[in-house]
Amino acid sequence: MSLEADQNSEFQNIIEGVLTKKCLIKINDLRSQDQLRNKGYGDKEGNNYFLEPYEALYLIYLNKLVITNGNVVDFSSLLKHVLKYDKEIVTKFLVYRDLRSRGYVVKEGFGFGADFRVYERGGYEKKRAKYVFFCINEGTNIKVGELSKIVREIEIMGKNAIAAVVERRGEVIYYKLTNMKFNKNRKQETNFTLNERNS
Repeated sequence: MSLEADQNSEFQNIIEGVLTKKCLIKINDLRSQDQLRNKGYGDKEGNNYFLEPYEALYLIYLNKLVITNGNVVDFSSLLKHVLKYDKEIVTKFLVYRDLRSRGYVVKEGFGFGADFRVYERGGYEKKRAKYVFFCINEGTNIKVGELSKIVREIEIMGKNAIAAVVERRGEVIYYKLTNMKFNKNRKQETNFTLNERNS
């Protein structure tokens, strides 16, 4: 049995949600809130319980969530609606789905852009998140200085920085990021020429 199929069976009932103006999905049923909380989905804000859009998309993808208000009734219509407010939602969803299907609990990141806190298997609510994942589309240009600063801040928090690169076909490839210091070369610049070897 795949992890995704196993996660599909982890909910006893179809969960009902209400789409809010902030693109969050509000869950009113207390038993549904408990089920979601136990599996690492959603967060409580005051007296309300909300799912992030990528969480809702994933649960709709698994046929475990229905939205009961408005015209947003399926995966495509929710995705189209959220795209108006978040241009990164497809990338976030693809990374979120991949990590969840591997058995990780994934929560909203620390505000470094399209990022997630990721908990080791079995570590959610027992340990702090060990990883921060950045969601990046293949071909995206990122300034090394900006990336280095973010990686340094994550390492100061005692976490590992991982780049989740979404390829054009939708596959996700992960790269561990670490900061490296390069010493300035004070010698004269040397030109190197690479010659092809003749067979």
